[in-house]
Amino acid sequence: MNLQLIIAVLFLSFASCSKTDNDQNNTPNNSAVNQTLPPVVQKNYITENVVIIVIDGPRYTETWGDTSHQYQPRLANSLAAQGTVYTSFYNNGVTFTNPGHTAITTGNYQPIDNNGRQIPYRASIFQHWLKDSGADSSKAWIITSKDKLQILANCTERDWQNKFMPSTNCGIGGNGVGSGYREDSLTFKQIENILNTHHPKLTLINFKEPDASGHRNDWNAYLNGIRNTDEYLYQIWNMIQNDAEYANKTTLFVTNDHGRHLDGHLDGFVSHGDNCSGCRHINLFAIGPDFKQGQVASMYREQRDISATVAELMHFDFPTGKGKVMDELFK
Repeated sequence: MNLQLIIAVLFLSFASCSKTDNDQNNTPNNSAVNQTLPPVVQKNYITENVVIIVIDGPRYTETWGDTSHQYQPRLANSLAAQGTVYTSFYNNGVTFTNPGHTAITTGNYQPIDNNGRQIPYRASIFQHWLKDSGADSSKAWIITSKDKLQILANCTERDWQNKFMPSTNCGIGGNGVGSGYREDSLTFKQIENILNTHHPKLTLINFKEPDASGHRNDWNAYLNGIRNTDEYLYQIWNMIQNDAEYANKTTLFVTNDHGRHLDGHLDGFVSHGDNCSGCRHINLFAIGPDFKQGQVASMYREQRDISATVAELMHFDFPTGKGKVMDELFK
């Protein structure tokens, strides 16, 4: 074999060895290649149903911020010991009714029209849960005294608009946008009927008081509105706990869409809608079989976190929500 041929053979052998070495160096070892990533373990929660109650527009100073709790005796004396009360819960978006409810249900702050002429952009917890669960629309309900909140059932997001929409009973006659506000006492009757008849698994409830009385500049009616909704809250929880399909497997969130101006700021309790602390600082109470009891939480939380926590409890994906799961609630 001549010298040139020998050199060529040696060169090819060296190149082949080098390539093999490089391939080995750039490839994970066999144990890493064959290693299977552990599956994501889904936590087992007792909760099978979630109810969100939105008490429209009280100030924190007349609710939990009043240490006497004179206007919320049911919450303070009967319910608080069974759940968690937050003292630093906020609306960080637009402090009006529709934007506040939109933040709660979509996990996004959106400067949405407050008169019911615009639907949310992002799909809500109702739409995501209905899609993931395959449940019928009668298993998700929006029941509100304010007609304009029917807009929460839909969105403009592509692939979601007009799909997976919950059932609604909003405003006078349950006829939705344009029908007008109905009395909270009538809404309560609808709540009783719908919970008993359909047993929805995901429900949002709105009471128009004390917001409506505040706008009328009626201080006594405003305070009575807080007392009355406190009583409705108590009765709804008892209704849940006395129903075999709900008892001990239902989680309840009670919150507000916005607060109101503090005394000395603009027209005080009559209005809301800006960035003042009175408008932003609101209530949150959470009670359910998976949550700690008798806890007063000072951790800073916001409206968007409700939807993230509902998605966690109900085991559905909610990728468009910007909230965070309130881990401190869980046992």
